[in-house]
Amino acid sequence: MDTIKSAQAGKQFISRPREPGVIMTPAEIERFLAAWQTKGRVKGTLEWYRRGLNQLYKALPEDKCIRRGTLRKWREELIEGSYAPNTINLFLSVANTYLEYVGHREYQLPGTLKKTEELQPELTRNEYLHLLYTAKALGLEKQYLLVKLFAACDVPVQEMEKVTVEAAKAGSVTVVSGGICQHVHLPECLCRELLRYADRQGIGSGPLFLTRQGKPMSRTYVTSQITRLCSEAKLPSEKGNPRCLHRLYMSTRAGIEANIAMLVEQAMDRQLEQEQLNVGWDAE
Repeated sequence: MDTIKSAQAGKQFISRPREPGVIMTPAEIERFLAAWQTKGRVKGTLEWYRRGLNQLYKALPEDKCIRRGTLRKWREELIEGSYAPNTINLFLSVANTYLEYVGHREYQLPGTLKKTEELQPELTRNEYLHLLYTAKALGLEKQYLLVKLFAACDVPVQEMEKVTVEAAKAGSVTVVSGGICQHVHLPECLCRELLRYADRQGIGSGPLFLTRQGKPMSRTYVTSQITRLCSEAKLPSEKGNPRCLHRLYMSTRAGIEANIAMLVEQAMDRQLEQEQLNVGWDAE
């Protein structure tokens, strides 16, 4: 009996070998994109594919390996990062297609996020500007800057403490999002306003956004400040949070990137047409 118990206890210490998974590399991403280009995908679509796969690559652990559950965890990080449901679905679709291409469908994540209002309401550009006008009219400079910060750059609310006087002077801040360290650009006009705010508040160095007790703002405190401003602006309170503002930033950026991709394609078409006039097969 003691022998059986001892054997059963020993089983608890037997660890399963780690699943090998499939390693993702920049070279493999480029081969995938080249393969899809031959299938007639337009450049704008390929750029979205590249963006999604690069996001996945950055989110992978140090060994850059995709295993069971990897895409599920990534989806949770994208939701936490305030990406819109359609963007998340697009990224996951591209990742699933990539895994099929490399012969590892067992690591795919089926299903899509529903584009329902309960996920998070949308904040329009006009509503965002109305928030800024309201903050100015009421003299709420701190709330004004909080709204502009989350709508103008990719700073996670949990990394607010890193938005410092030094970062405003440098024009960038180093943050960690989804376990990935990245440098976030701070727009020049925002940096000027942040530094003027620091002067008025007597903040010579360190974090810019502090509570009345002089401590860095928590996520809850930040949300309460923006929600208060939403109430003053007569906007729905559920739109008064960093996530809605970040989603506005992401959708605005995606729209600009899509327009740039279209302009690049049009410029390429014009150049080729001009060259066709000179050296086309039927050109005289």
